[in-house]
Amino acid sequence: MAESETQTRHEVTDSHGSDIYGEDGAIRSSFLATVGAAIADRDVLFLRSHVGGLHPSELGHILEVLQPEQRQALVQLLGEDFNFAALTEVDEAIRLQIVDALPNDQIAEGVQELDSDDAVYILEDLDQEDQEEILAKLPFTERIRLRRSLEYPEESAGRRMQTEFVAVPPFWTIGQTIDYMREDHDLPDHFSQVFVIDPTFRLLGAIALDRVLRTGRNVKVEDIMHETRHAIPATMDQEEAAQIFEQYDLLSAAVVDENERLVGVLTIDDVVDVIQAEAEEDLMRMGGVGDEELSDSVIATSRSRVPWLLVNLFTAFLSASVIGLFEATIQEMVALAVLMPIVASMGGNAATQTMTVTVRAIATRDIDIYNASRVIRREAIIGLLNGLIFAVLIGLVAGGWFHNPQLGGIIAAAMVINMLAAALAGILIPLLLHRFGADPAIASSVFVTTVTDVTGFLAFLGLATWWFGVHP
Repeated sequence: MAESETQTRHEVTDSHGSDIYGEDGAIRSSFLATVGAAIADRDVLFLRSHVGGLHPSELGHILEVLQPEQRQALVQLLGEDFNFAALTEVDEAIRLQIVDALPNDQIAEGVQELDSDDAVYILEDLDQEDQEEILAKLPFTERIRLRRSLEYPEESAGRRMQTEFVAVPPFWTIGQTIDYMREDHDLPDHFSQVFVIDPTFRLLGAIALDRVLRTGRNVKVEDIMHETRHAIPATMDQEEAAQIFEQYDLLSAAVVDENERLVGVLTIDDVVDVIQAEAEEDLMRMGGVGDEELSDSVIATSRSRVPWLLVNLFTAFLSASVIGLFEATIQEMVALAVLMPIVASMGGNAATQTMTVTVRAIATRDIDIYNASRVIRREAIIGLLNGLIFAVLIGLVAGGWFHNPQLGGIIAAAMVINMLAAALAGILIPLLLHRFGADPAIASSVFVTTVTDVTGFLAFLGLATWWFGVHP
């Protein structure tokens, strides 16, 4: 490598320092080019000093934008300086690609330096055989903790919890507690609560750190502890746990097993990730793309999209069959074929609005048996009102366009009918799917679109056939 090239590389990096992002929020192209050149030249010293010390989220972002072969080379060159926490910041496909290329010995050394929740996040996607081999290389206590977390269901609080926590007996004094927190080096680096347990690890209560700091050393823990009113079962779904955090403004919460024994702690940083992941999952499912990620291969992406496209194809034939029933009417009045998409499109858009609000309300539990009927009436009135507004608009436009006021009146009536049907379908279908245990985010859009298309075509073409006396 030429001396001038090395000097330029360091000048570029020094000018940016730790700020690797531009004003648009993307990684600076100059920094990325410098890292790419360092990887190509196998400049270990440069990479370890300027990349190895980045925050895990920054390192994860770099891994995502690098080419696959560059990712593997970067991890290899960083060696012990590679922070495995960065793997929790990348797409699953990229994480598996990197981990699959690493020896299990290196993975074991890497996850040993992580908090237990991050270690579980990496291990849970590996094959059972690789999991066991990696766990076998860990210290006994850590191995037991990670194995217990991995035994809990996927997307449960037990999978997301951190097994490192601070717990003391109720008969200790505050002075003993403070000394314990100062002297024990195995405690977590960050925590906001001290939990109180009995000899069997059954959870008795908790004390906030600010309360500990404000209390005299001779006061007993049991005198100032409060009962943990929001302990989370380890088997609880992570989305439900996140809702508890949101409802009660928690920073952390104890996680207990079926015997009320303390097994871990769920912290706000993990809950923020859960909320983001669940919201993204609902959004993706409403589009019929499942858990697809940008890093997925073309074949995998195509495979995930095809099933719902097939369902959409079937419903499209259903809508087409309704149109076929009125073939004679359409041949008699070509204007109907021009105006049909307007009725169906307006109904579909209105239904999507209602469906989106409903699915989100179901996910956040803002809608339940107590207010469902009121919300249904509200959406029906909104659909009727919007239908009347757009009926007048489209009626005037269609009547003037084709110089046929009767046609304008027919499409106006069809618009009111379809907008009302769209509002009812947009709220009732997600509620019914949820009631019968199906995920409304996945299936609602297909059924709602079918209802609005079929209703719109039936209303418009049926009214036209009846009014103009055409026999299909």
